[in-house]
Amino acid sequence: MENNSRLDKTDVWARRDFLKLVSVAGAGLALSRMPLMAGPFDELDWNQIIPADKKLHPDWVKSLFARGLPQVYTKTNNELRYIGMPVGGICCGSIYLSGDGRLWNWDIFNQNLEGTLPVSVRWQDVGMDFGGAKGAVKNRDGARYVKPATPDDSPKIAQGFALKISHAGKTEVRPLDATGWAEVSFTGQYPIGTVEYSDAAVPVRVKMEAYSPFIPLNADDSGLPATVFHFTVTNRSAAAATVNLAGWLQNATSFFSAKPANGQRVNSVRRGKNATLVAMSCDPVAVQQDQHDFGTMALAVIGEGAANPDVNTAQLPAGAFVQSNNNAASGQIPVGAVAQGKIIAAGESAEFRFVLAWHFPNSRIPCPDAKTGNYYSKRFSDATAVADYVAAELPRLESQTWLWRDTWYDSTLPHWFLDRTFANTSILATTTSHRFASGRFWGWEGVGCCAGTCTHVWHYAQAVGRIFPEIERDLRERVDFGVGFAPGEGMVRHRGEGSGPAIDGHCGRILGVWREHQMSADGAFLKRVWPNVKKSLEHVLEHDKDGDGILDGPQENTLDAAWHGKIAWITSLAIAALRAGEAMAKQQGETAFAERCHAQHEKARASVETKLFNGEYFSQIADPKRARSLGTYEACHIDQVHGQSWAWQVNLGRVLDREKTLSALKALWKYNFAPDVGPFRKKYTAGRPYALAGDAGLVMTTNPKLIKEVYGISSWQIGYFNECMSGFEHQVASHMMAEGMVLESLAITRAIHDRYHASRRNPWNEIECSDHYARAMASYGTFITACGFEYDGPQQRIGFAPKLTPENFKCAFTSAEGWGAFAQKVESGKPKAEIAVNWGKLILKTIALQDASASSASVSLAGKSVAAKLRRDGETVLLILETTVELSAGQQLGITLT
Repeated sequence: MENNSRLDKTDVWARRDFLKLVSVAGAGLALSRMPLMAGPFDELDWNQIIPADKKLHPDWVKSLFARGLPQVYTKTNNELRYIGMPVGGICCGSIYLSGDGRLWNWDIFNQNLEGTLPVSVRWQDVGMDFGGAKGAVKNRDGARYVKPATPDDSPKIAQGFALKISHAGKTEVRPLDATGWAEVSFTGQYPIGTVEYSDAAVPVRVKMEAYSPFIPLNADDSGLPATVFHFTVTNRSAAAATVNLAGWLQNATSFFSAKPANGQRVNSVRRGKNATLVAMSCDPVAVQQDQHDFGTMALAVIGEGAANPDVNTAQLPAGAFVQSNNNAASGQIPVGAVAQGKIIAAGESAEFRFVLAWHFPNSRIPCPDAKTGNYYSKRFSDATAVADYVAAELPRLESQTWLWRDTWYDSTLPHWFLDRTFANTSILATTTSHRFASGRFWGWEGVGCCAGTCTHVWHYAQAVGRIFPEIERDLRERVDFGVGFAPGEGMVRHRGEGSGPAIDGHCGRILGVWREHQMSADGAFLKRVWPNVKKSLEHVLEHDKDGDGILDGPQENTLDAAWHGKIAWITSLAIAALRAGEAMAKQQGETAFAERCHAQHEKARASVETKLFNGEYFSQIADPKRARSLGTYEACHIDQVHGQSWAWQVNLGRVLDREKTLSALKALWKYNFAPDVGPFRKKYTAGRPYALAGDAGLVMTTNPKLIKEVYGISSWQIGYFNECMSGFEHQVASHMMAEGMVLESLAITRAIHDRYHASRRNPWNEIECSDHYARAMASYGTFITACGFEYDGPQQRIGFAPKLTPENFKCAFTSAEGWGAFAQKVESGKPKAEIAVNWGKLILKTIALQDASASSASVSLAGKSVAAKLRRDGETVLLILETTVELSAGQQLGITLT
């Protein structure tokens, strides 16, 4: 535990201390092959520890806006070792694709581990502490940020692929991993990881695309416990080549609970209509069927192929091509293999597809619904049934998965930005996220840490509501306003059954209802949940004891304490929730309640803007009865205008004064954004290592006024204020983007992206309180605001107001029943736009676009004119179609403004 004088007072540094800090910063900024971000800095720049002038390098700034090329990580540049892209289905456990194409982090056995491949790191090794902690950094404290996991840390389960090549009288076997090829490269565009293998000494090159089916708006087919491997082998020689591609897999059923190599595990070959596979099970008589790791596995090759249930592991990879070794009695671990051979003409290519499936039904999650088992066990009897389904449906599953990937990346937005804002959606395909046979979704905060789909964490996660809105609708109805609701108090419990209040999460779940309503095709969902939502709004109204609109009393929140006083960031969420409540009440015909929400919203807004704005940013006023309680007071806090940020996500408009909000965001940039956090963390060691020397980041809270004991009391939670937690950073970046602070938004997002560059750590594991932290899915919110996207399914309205290159812009979008792409371009002085549906359908009545001068518009669908009226709302152009139109997959709606 640090005392307040050390935490909150910036003294004048001795010259030698300054030089030490600058040397740390310089070393950090030079890490890896990434371009120099900022500097050089001198001693005066560090007087406030975080320089006010960020001195961003012009080339780095240019790279923020450039479309660029897909990020390719290579063996040559030593960038493959930390890569772990989740390639299992959502809520099906966790399985990683490595940088060289192997699978690792086999967390599919319902173990409930805290952290990804738990590891021990000492606090003294990172020069920090947390609440006076001694000894090891816990996995929830960022151990895997300090010491990123590699495949060598993973459970040793035999798995892999190899290529047998016969060409020009020579036959050789090459494993498809880093040991078998001169060059291996990895391109990760979630949900698809692409690994390419090449070698001047080999007549073919190989491309492997690994994924689990992922189709927005289709959670069931995105939640298959399976990984698909699509290989393309190209013969680059002048003569035909005969190639055989084999895959092998260890039978890892009952991997932890049953003794190995005792004959309990059984592999068998089965040939079906669409695939040849090895089915893997464990003798149900010899093992305990209620164990977490009891289940089945399967490895299949699509189409005709060879299968071997008993591979001699000592002879791998060549042994994978041998039909039978009869090793079951030898005591070796049971490994099965499947293979397929083809002749490839000179200059031609051949394709091979494999499926790995698993089925471990016995969830051990601490939730009553977990007793029903994992959701996929409701759909499939075993892993063979999973493999059969994938094999039969593969043309559709693959084409739609690839269509989404291509829709997402066929954009004018920078490649790096598209990577970072969508990468965290993969959190759904890790053991952070679970779905039970009852249909209920349930999430940790991070892998194995902090149970119960915590409202004050998950409400930041904007991705789920846009990609799988059916999951969020069910969460609102079944949990937040169902089993997790205390109707007598009107309170949304912050961890479902049995937990207490958290007013920030409570307001966030009200806002979530409004988003889930907008992402619905009609008003049925809102009608069902409205009675309890209304009670929850009354709970917010009752939190204003003195009648000034600002919340009073203990205010439990995401920083793990009950704060007291008048707190800008928490009341800002209440202001946004009340605005959403007003809108929902109107739609339910409850005019009087809508007026009550509106009046309280206006009162709260006026009070926050007059009482809690200190001339530069929003702050907190102490409760006179609890003056020595934890809070941020006159410090500059990251979430100070979170309510306005939420409002932009769901088209509620402005809920706080524009100029004051912009001033607050600019203060965050000035005081909290560090081009290198090293000097700051060397000064303020309390806090977890989610950003280290050499990392840029937006610090949670700073003390620019140098107020002694600015946080009220000495408390272990003060460590939070010194950290860089990516979910909060993404929230601010999304808000800055919405307000037109495009450079600052991109810089914060890129700082996170660079912290998770593959040369440093796993790009698909943003860490907060444990790995794959749910709050990081706030990154999708920055994509929403970059597109200026708005959507209201029941009102049949869609809109776009791009913040980057509006003169030539293209992006993906999702709606209640379909997804596709929006594009706009200025041609011959006329703005033209197109809305294309690639999957499902889109029903429209109103379209909102940005244009300062248009007075008329022409709209067409399938070559036929659609009558529309144009109405202006400032710079927003509203096109109101005379009749509702329905766009099906493959159709485009064209718009020309004049």
